[in-house]
Amino acid sequence: MAEFPMVLILAGLAAYAVLGGADFGAGLWELAARGPGGADVREHTHRAMAPVWEANHVWLVLVLVVCWTAYPTAFASIASTLTIPLFIAGFGIILRGTSYALRSGRPTDREEGALSVVLALSSILTPFALGASVGAVASGRVPVGNAGGDPWSSWLNPTSLLIGTLAVVSAAYVAAVYLAGDAKRGELSELAGSFRKRALVSGALVGAIAVTGPLVLHQDARPLFDGLSSGPGLVAGLVSGVSGVLTLALVYRERFEPARLSAAIAIGAIVAGWGLAQEPSFLPGLTLKEAAAGDSTLVAMAISIGVGMLILVPSLALLFRLQLSGRFDPGDVVAAVERSESPGERSATQLAAAAVTVAIGTVGAFLGKGWLLGAGVAAMLAGATLAFLVLATPEDESAGDAAET
Repeated sequence: MAEFPMVLILAGLAAYAVLGGADFGAGLWELAARGPGGADVREHTHRAMAPVWEANHVWLVLVLVVCWTAYPTAFASIASTLTIPLFIAGFGIILRGTSYALRSGRPTDREEGALSVVLALSSILTPFALGASVGAVASGRVPVGNAGGDPWSSWLNPTSLLIGTLAVVSAAYVAAVYLAGDAKRGELSELAGSFRKRALVSGALVGAIAVTGPLVLHQDARPLFDGLSSGPGLVAGLVSGVSGVLTLALVYRERFEPARLSAAIAIGAIVAGWGLAQEPSFLPGLTLKEAAAGDSTLVAMAISIGVGMLILVPSLALLFRLQLSGRFDPGDVVAAVERSESPGERSATQLAAAAVTVAIGTVGAFLGKGWLLGAGVAAMLAGATLAFLVLATPEDESAGDAAET
């Protein structure tokens, strides 16, 4: 049971790195949008990310809540030692939200330029600070205890700088892939080509960092290097590498939709590799089992997360479905309001299966102990995931139009 919260933390970090990373990366491309066509690039990035940018932070909230509930000693040690980078990350998130909100008020050209700079700076500060914090934990520079580590060298070191830089470049890479797909869907061929080039260049940079990174880890964080170069950590690294190469190939051939998935797998595998390489250690001298709270706390947390997923997953699924199907694109909003949809027979069956799975899992989670409790929580999460996939998959509207005629 002590490992289950860490699975949730790693899953939340992976989701935030992919979805939140794409959001931050879009801000970087706004800063680079200068010269002819720059205004179109800035408008496209803002329009594509505006519906989902705030929702993406739910994964960071999940990580924080699970960590301080399930591993209170480790959370206190991390938060007290890494106060500076975590403050920078939080400040960057606030700046980003402020710039998005103010841009909706029809600013002047000068004001919009200033807001773009603020947006870009926050898009660099936040992923770098969070990546540097991960590097501090991964390299063993956060000891157990209140503010037990050095407030500066704990996150300003070769491993932290490496992971912080990788976080920034990866965010730009994922954002370029997603924005290219959005542009192609909107039949904006010039923008699609522009972001395709950005994706190829930034993807090559991510690959270069990933290849040279082990040299830094070998010298600065040998235990982490050993974990990533053998066993499950090595497998995760290989999965990430293969997925990254596949993404570049798909982007080169302008197959952006499957490239979204392969890019997400590449980033998620990096996060999983870190967790597998460091297991069973959490902090120096502190294992996961030693850091975990009591069983009653873990059980209550698992049930709460499962119930919360029943609300969160369908809501996010609907949001992303509307976004990926182009319902927020200019000219489609009115048409979307006029359309009425009902799930097809297959979708209804899948949703019913998801509901039954969640119901069975809920009973097992509340009434079971030991393996039955674990199976119940797993069933709740599996049902919620199935519902998300069903609701988030855009329907083939062309087929629907053909059927109507």
